[in-house]
Amino acid sequence: MKKKLVSAVLCTAMLTTILAGCGGGGEAAPVATEPAAEAPTAEEAPAAEEEAPAASEGGRIIGYTCMDGTNPFFVALEGAIREVVEAHGDTLVSMDPANDSNTQIDQIEDMISRGVDLMFVNPVDADGIIPALDMLKDADIPMFGFDTQVGDMSYLVSYAGSDNYNAGYVCGKDLAEKCPEGGDILVLDSPTMQSVTDRTDGFLKAIEESGVTFNVVGQQDAQGNQQVANEKATDLLTANPDVVAIFGGNDPTALGAYAAADAAGVAPKIYGVDGSPDIKALLKDTMIEGTGAQSPITIGKTIAETAYKWLDGETVEEFIPIETFLITADNVDEFGTDAWQ
Repeated sequence: MKKKLVSAVLCTAMLTTILAGCGGGGEAAPVATEPAAEAPTAEEAPAAEEEAPAASEGGRIIGYTCMDGTNPFFVALEGAIREVVEAHGDTLVSMDPANDSNTQIDQIEDMISRGVDLMFVNPVDADGIIPALDMLKDADIPMFGFDTQVGDMSYLVSYAGSDNYNAGYVCGKDLAEKCPEGGDILVLDSPTMQSVTDRTDGFLKAIEESGVTFNVVGQQDAQGNQQVANEKATDLLTANPDVVAIFGGNDPTALGAYAAADAAGVAPKIYGVDGSPDIKALLKDTMIEGTGAQSPITIGKTIAETAYKWLDGETVEEFIPIETFLITADNVDEFGTDAWQ
């Protein structure tokens, strides 16, 4: 009965993700309130090299873009940024490129035409977003990055993000301790997402340093998406049913792998990265073994508050790392399962 209940909950979560993705297709309408009628033009926006207006003035148009606006992690992060922005009397214009780099560039160009004064940036593709960053730079619009680094960090005034390497590393270390005899493993990554690449590198480095013999018998690009991960994991498990573990580059990927393994009747140890409520709720009773946890709320508030400090003329740090750590069945009660930490 417990297995049926977990499967039902997971299916419902996947259906919600699919429906949300369908709604984000096409031209991806902005999520936030339309900018005020008397918004300043891009030419009037503050440049990083010039003296910025005081944050207390309010009435600014602030732009926001992330790789996937339907991912619960980014929903929570955007909400944290929005709270800070609106507390300063400003408007946040948020757009979702739905993991499409070309769409993200088009949407940033649209936000420049709307006259945004400042931009919060999370790239679909670290290098692919550079043309959009060039447009923002030409328009003298300061950029603040979060969660995933861009290909050239010199474009950004400041960046706040999780220690993604460590988030993967703690998963690999935990796997080596729990499987001292080693075995075959699967990796579901996303090469265009620098954050996921860093997590995968950390995971693989940890198992290498452990001295335990693990063999990566399958590695596929899951695009950070639950449905895609389910399809990739199904194919990989068909060819490799005896794997001892699966590493997913984020929690939606881990959930997709979990559904595939459950359907195949196998039970590898599955690790994700995020520390999402959905994953934490499954840690005690399923093959979900752990998640390299981060805090989207902390990331969002940190980068938003940093932007306003800069607008007030303060000197800010160029790189702000946010702590990551492992959550398993042993410590999940400390963090709860109904919200992000």
